[in-house]
Amino acid sequence: MTRVISIIVSTLFFCYLLAASLFFYQRREPGNCKDVIVEVKDSLDKHFVSESDILSLLRGAGLNPIKKPLAKVNTDRIETELLKNEMIANIEAYKTPSGYIKLEIRQKMPILRVIGNYGNFYVDNNGSLMPVSQRYVVHVPIATGNVEKELAMTDLYKFALFLRENDFWNDQIDQIFVHPDGEVELIPRVGDFRIRLGAFTDFEEKLANLKLFYEQAIPKVGWEKYSLIDLKYKNQIVCTKK
Repeated sequence: MTRVISIIVSTLFFCYLLAASLFFYQRREPGNCKDVIVEVKDSLDKHFVSESDILSLLRGAGLNPIKKPLAKVNTDRIETELLKNEMIANIEAYKTPSGYIKLEIRQKMPILRVIGNYGNFYVDNNGSLMPVSQRYVVHVPIATGNVEKELAMTDLYKFALFLRENDFWNDQIDQIFVHPDGEVELIPRVGDFRIRLGAFTDFEEKLANLKLFYEQAIPKVGWEKYSLIDLKYKNQIVCTKK
């Protein structure tokens, strides 16, 4: 009798272990993707892409993971495909334990708008180009005139980055005009005059000299005395009266 009871207990215990193993195995088995969760982390500041845009891109590329086995969803491929969108700076795609695909997206940050002879586009804080959005306008300095893409991604990018990182000049400069010969003029927000920068060479030194001029001369003569302030000559400021 004792032996029978022992066999029954052993059998029940084995069945329990088998059932528990199957239960936990089934819980670990990923199953199908329930949905896609899109989080545009900087959406309060910029509105270049939306959840519907992202889902449309996935569908267009044949990468919509919804109702597909999670084990077969390639998140690396999803990231690569979405990064083709020129509005997106960074994306992280991963699977959640609850059966979702989570997409965390950061948009590009424009620092300059180009409206020139060679196109209409933004330059972002990493020096790459962005298309103009029909949905959202960014208030950044504008470059006009003879602006080729190579210039926009090199000298103009460095200049725009300087403006962004310098509160004083970011508040002062409204527009950058590039002449066909490469000469650069700046249109300030305050004062009815132009600033001739010349080439972008040594622009930091030129603007440092101009700031001293603002601090020492402008309070005496006023903003309306000059039509042109010329910085193109090294360590000189040449002013043209109205």
